[in-house]
Amino acid sequence: MDEALLLLRLALAALMFGHAAQKLFGWFRGNGVSKHGQIFESLGLKPGKLMVLFAGVTELVGLALVASGFLTTLGATMLLATMIVAIASLFPNGVWGHLGGYEVALTYGLIAIVLMISGPGAYSVDALLGFEFSGLGWAAAGIAVAFIGSLPLTVTLFRFRKAKQ
Repeated sequence: MDEALLLLRLALAALMFGHAAQKLFGWFRGNGVSKHGQIFESLGLKPGKLMVLFAGVTELVGLALVASGFLTTLGATMLLATMIVAIASLFPNGVWGHLGGYEVALTYGLIAIVLMISGPGAYSVDALLGFEFSGLGWAAAGIAVAFIGSLPLTVTLFRFRKAKQ
């Protein structure tokens, strides 16, 4: 089981690194801060460049925590919060990714929740330090913090979308 949790943590961190690097650095055929900032502004998230930097840095810190297994629930909470905003921004397109939907963000968010419940496993800094910040209670707290933290941006997205109609 510990090997599976290590694989899950590293896979999520690697995929989220690509996600963040597209925004921040334009890597992996991404838009970079300026162009992605324009996309954020078109969704009502202003100032766009600052929002991109905030999202990208939150993702980088979260993925580093998840990859190392240090304060894993905190890192997973950070990743979940950014994925909630991504889901809200893509919500009108439906679920399926090939149609511009939120399938990928939902998958990453669900993996983050699984890690909050399961914990990082034996191959982690948390295990080395004897930290036990996992389980249903910690996951519920992490989910609540992610939703509360993402609430201002998701409300902005929905209000902006409604105003454009």
